[in-house]
Amino acid sequence: MFIIPDYAYSAGTIFSMSGDEIWMDYFSVLGPIDPQVPNKDGKYVPALGYLDKISELITKAQANTLTQAEFLILKDFDLAELKGYEQAKELTITLLKEWLVKYKFKNWKKNKDNTDVTENQKLLVASKIAEDLGDYTKWKTHGRPINLQTLGELGLEIHDYSNEGQIREVIRKYYKLMIEYVNINKYPLFIHTHSFL
Repeated sequence: MFIIPDYAYSAGTIFSMSGDEIWMDYFSVLGPIDPQVPNKDGKYVPALGYLDKISELITKAQANTLTQAEFLILKDFDLAELKGYEQAKELTITLLKEWLVKYKFKNWKKNKDNTDVTENQKLLVASKIAEDLGDYTKWKTHGRPINLQTLGELGLEIHDYSNEGQIREVIRKYYKLMIEYVNINKYPLFIHTHSFL
């Protein structure tokens, strides 16, 4: 189970799909699955933004509407770097589909009409969710927050604990304590496991 008391973006969104349940508050959000990859200068950049722009420039080139400046951008783009961006996107989508089917959907046995859920049905739903979460044209930016309602519309079943007063209070207190602990110790990364209690 993954509890998202605040937000989980990109890799956090993908990791949350590897649990059998996702618990979120009314203001919790997930983000698009836009892999961040190092460019030739070592800076991390959103892969989907680059792929989207290259696709746009190629479309303009095919329509003979490419400007000289755009031609220079397209000409100087590193093809190996572009291939790396495509592979990062493919890996992200592959992991998301695999984890949704294997973990998140493992207890999904019956449809609302009481028919049995098939593996193919799970894969189709997982593919649609992965496609939607990885659609750069829909979200526009890596940091776009996606709320409970929108995630539900995408086909993700989320446990909303907003109105479960006692549970919500315990989660908020723990989250506040964990953030203070991380800040005091200046940890750049903190992963809570069963052994850390």
